[in-house]
Amino acid sequence: MSIPQDTQHAPGKSRPPLWMVLGMVGGFLLLVAIGVVTLMNFVGGATNKAKDLADDFNALIITGDTGTAYDKHLGPALREKLTKEDFTAGVRGLELNGSCKPNYTELRASSGNGAKGADVAGSLDCDGKTIELAYRFEGTGELNMVNIRLKPQA
Repeated sequence: MSIPQDTQHAPGKSRPPLWMVLGMVGGFLLLVAIGVVTLMNFVGGATNKAKDLADDFNALIITGDTGTAYDKHLGPALREKLTKEDFTAGVRGLELNGSCKPNYTELRASSGNGAKGADVAGSLDCDGKTIELAYRFEGTGELNMVNIRLKPQA
């Protein structure tokens, strides 16, 4: 005895049409794509901001304008630890000149609890010497330097 196979669906049960399923999948993929683009713009924008801050700071110290670099970029907490005179003496001791060019190996941006942060690392490559650099910028609006390392490499 064979049981007839019904090619029809049971009454009351229906499958959604193919166009509806494809539309939902397409809508989901569109939302994912929008999320990825938004995230990439945020990260890219923050990374570019970190690079711009580091470029401006480096240009100031290379040209010897350490006072402006100190006032414009160092945050209050870092200023409490490092006086303008000590900062200026330390940068002058590096003997930077017009041949020095920044070479960034790390540009990383972060965000959390309403605050933004950026880490910049790399070197200042000068004729005959290399200065290792590492900066940390933080803030809720304007980013200020909260950590700095400028160290001649042997």
